[in-house]
Amino acid sequence: MEEAEGQSWLGPFRQPLYTALRVVALLWVLHLLRIFYILPYSPADWGLYPRRIFGLSGILTAPLAHSDWKHLISNSVPLLAMIIVIWAFFRRVSWQAFLMIYFLTGIAVWLFARSVFHVGASGVVYGLVSFVFWSGVFRRSVKSIVLSLIVIMVYTPMFAGILPNQEGISWESHLLGGIVGILVAWWFKRDLEPEEITTPPEQDPKSRFLDPDTFHMTRSERERQQLLDEQRRQEGYFDRE
Repeated sequence: MEEAEGQSWLGPFRQPLYTALRVVALLWVLHLLRIFYILPYSPADWGLYPRRIFGLSGILTAPLAHSDWKHLISNSVPLLAMIIVIWAFFRRVSWQAFLMIYFLTGIAVWLFARSVFHVGASGVVYGLVSFVFWSGVFRRSVKSIVLSLIVIMVYTPMFAGILPNQEGISWESHLLGGIVGILVAWWFKRDLEPEEITTPPEQDPKSRFLDPDTFHMTRSERERQQLLDEQRRQEGYFDRE
């Protein structure tokens, strides 16, 4: 009974919330394992180092490692929110979009970022935020536009994170993650949700200014058709030669 009430209260956000909690819980568990030396590793061990073979593993592991509690918490909150939004409102492409943003952001950082260790999920967060915003631009549905406006209002301060020369901040991850989010939003712009698909209302034939076949026939063909229609109405038959 209590489970049914919980499902009705959460509604369509139940599964997205559980998915987001699992992802964020994974980050916290890994951080706790490191803090208590159960899984001994330093952020550099899992970090992404650009343009070096040993740094390639960071494409997978860097978003899972955080330097301290402040770093972890600052990424956990927006990551939780963005996963809920994407899994609730972009159900058809949720996993595909998330994985593309996750790995493409890492690849872009490995190719173009500074030669330092990059760790943390902030690049993925910027990619998810960018995906939601630009989906509204590309899809132009009411739902996606509203989500874009909400993203602007809530996450505008994040734009400062893409400015260069910020000590201790991987601004390249933020910038490249945002660019990847744009590309992924464009890639999935035609994969609309059922509620985004609208069919134009049928027009009343009496309200049409021109006959629908106006541009399907030439002028001479229309005149010939009019003469045939007139003869049919007057005589009810065609003269045979």
